[in-house]
Amino acid sequence: MNPRFFIALALAAISVSPALAQTRQQTIRERSTHVMPFSMDATMHQFEPTKTGGVMVVSVHDGDAQQVALVRAHLQKEAAAFARGDYADPSYIHGKNMPGLASLSAGAKRISVRYTELSDGAAIAFRTTDAGLISALHRWFAAQVSDHGNDAMM
Repeated sequence: MNPRFFIALALAAISVSPALAQTRQQTIRERSTHVMPFSMDATMHQFEPTKTGGVMVVSVHDGDAQQVALVRAHLQKEAAAFARGDYADPSYIHGKNMPGLASLSAGAKRISVRYTELSDGAAIAFRTTDAGLISALHRWFAAQVSDHGNDAMM
């Protein structure tokens, strides 16, 4: 799957020009500080769409132990929330109409959500056999990459 396709899809879904996307990224970065306890400057969000869902990874650039602990605590909390269908944090950061969010929340019982610690951070793996939910995950990932700009990649 081509990551550029998902980014273009996300931009089209939220209908923003490149200039507005930069302003939106600044807003998203500010909102992120109210939800994510770790430094955005010290970390990278990575999103990997897969045939059965996808994987979200947050890694700390220099392996700073304090930042790694903050990433792990946050992603462990988020994984538990996502498994319940609670996407309040992404909704606060990105808006209630974020692509894929409504479907993911409604279909939470059909999505396996697994938290894993990594040496430099943590990951959340999403897995489902529901094609609509796989599509929703991919749209959600693309929207996050678009919104987070240089703080995220696919």
